[in-house]
Amino acid sequence: MKRKDMLLVAAILTAALTSCNNKERKVEAPDFEDAVKAALTDNGRIDLSKLQWTREPAGYELKGDTLCITTAPHTDLWQRTYYHFQNDNAPVLQMKTREKFFSFVVKTDFTQSHHRFDQCGIVMYLDSENWLKGSVEYENEEFQHLGSVATNKGYSDWATTAIPADVKTMWYRFSRREDDYCIECSTDGTEFSQMRVCHMYAAADEIQFGIYACSPEESSFTAVFSDMKITECAWKAHDGQQPD
Repeated sequence: MKRKDMLLVAAILTAALTSCNNKERKVEAPDFEDAVKAALTDNGRIDLSKLQWTREPAGYELKGDTLCITTAPHTDLWQRTYYHFQNDNAPVLQMKTREKFFSFVVKTDFTQSHHRFDQCGIVMYLDSENWLKGSVEYENEEFQHLGSVATNKGYSDWATTAIPADVKTMWYRFSRREDDYCIECSTDGTEFSQMRVCHMYAAADEIQFGIYACSPEESSFTAVFSDMKITECAWKAHDGQQPD
């Protein structure tokens, strides 16, 4: 990369990661540069070829800033709670950072999902027992589940709401404020609604975050991810009761 292009990328990242308020400190550039900053293109988008597979899918195709992931049957992320089984083989594509204040946005298209629990969305996968995900899971021809899972110390929860089965695209926004995290969703990429706020015990320093897709039962489908970007932290500081 030419020096002027490197300077342009650095300028874009600096603008995108402006503090959410004057009290928020940024880590020094070298901590962020090796992962997210290195993946940003000169138009502020993410160069998907710079991201790393935690696990590769059955098949995938990269077309510019669009990634198509084809799932394999019996792939999933889940730990113990209620079902008691443990599944830890879903394909995950991520990038690393120690940055404490930022938001990550991605559009998902799951038009091809057709079998119970087919899903795709965002993820922060730290290890098999500590991770966070948000997605739409196919249920039947009438409805599907929009939800999120927080897995801490080897136990998962599942918070969901039913949405119509004809919804075939969803935007997600993953935001970090120090050791706390927020997942939001949107049908148009403009107006976002909160899905979950949580604390992740294992996510106090360096994290990995990105996208995933899987088919827990006897199924396979192709999920499409596009319009990925990093922005300043869209999850603003709490303006109500002050901390104790």
